[in-house]
Amino acid sequence: MVKFTIFVVLLLILPLASIADLTVGFYGTSCPKAEAIVRQVVQKRFNGDKSITGGLLRMHFHDCFVHGCDASILIDSKKGNQSEKDAGANGTVRGFEIIDEAKKALEKACPSTVSCADIITLATRDAVDLAGGPKYSVPTGRRDGLVSNPSDVNLPGPGSTVSQALRIFTSKGMFLNEMVTLLGAHTVGFAHCSFFRNRLGGADTTMDPTLDSNLVKLCGTQSKPSKKDLRTFLDQNTSMVFDNQFYKQILNKQGVLFIDQQLALDSSSKGLVSSFAANPASFQQSFVNAIVKMGSIDVKVGNDGEIRRNCRVFNR
Repeated sequence: MVKFTIFVVLLLILPLASIADLTVGFYGTSCPKAEAIVRQVVQKRFNGDKSITGGLLRMHFHDCFVHGCDASILIDSKKGNQSEKDAGANGTVRGFEIIDEAKKALEKACPSTVSCADIITLATRDAVDLAGGPKYSVPTGRRDGLVSNPSDVNLPGPGSTVSQALRIFTSKGMFLNEMVTLLGAHTVGFAHCSFFRNRLGGADTTMDPTLDSNLVKLCGTQSKPSKKDLRTFLDQNTSMVFDNQFYKQILNKQGVLFIDQQLALDSSSKGLVSSFAANPASFQQSFVNAIVKMGSIDVKVGNDGEIRRNCRVFNR
């Protein structure tokens, strides 16, 4: 597979190497080995579990779409005080231990310097690269938020239509092409049966019959569900590789989630799906631009927020 090395040109978004007061190489003086430390942790975890790429991408997305990219998703709940982790949409988010491990190493090297929000961003970037996706630089300098409330979580669900999902994306300053691009990250994702079981057994005729039959064997149907809430890959072919196969599959009615399949059917998005399916380089360049832009949503910088010593709890 061709691997693309992309030096991101951000001039179409905001000035080069500066997005919402973030800067590429922010820790160059204060913690010169910061990015290398995060990379080492992600590499070790990836070697043992290649599915972490999808997990980190999902964590990054779920974090940025609630209060901005401020690591609010990492806060643990306490008795009588729930956090974002308790929101239904975040019930299957995983990879927290990777962030913990990186933070522990960074606190040893550079105490109270590198934010948990930046660790999520850097770890996601590294995991995408390790999975065969594009190499790219990300601006850093985020600070960690001071609020984490489950009632604030409002994310597109697996059963959303394109227009419903787009309303949430546009509320965050993201456009249709960026939404279609970012959902392409499902090429390395998986979903539990409960997220799509209502489509099975012929209930949704937009699903390929062979895929439907295979998923019924795994998940059962809405009326006769399997005993366990098992999971399956959203990309049925190159499940661990960050590529454009996801788009090719949904064009063949092989989308597992309703929202994924709708991207190839809705008149507003199907042209983008066809374009990305035909041109892997275009998808990867678009992904870099979209993920870097997403990483700048409502960030805390300067004196806002804090640099947590432990990513799971507020300092104060």
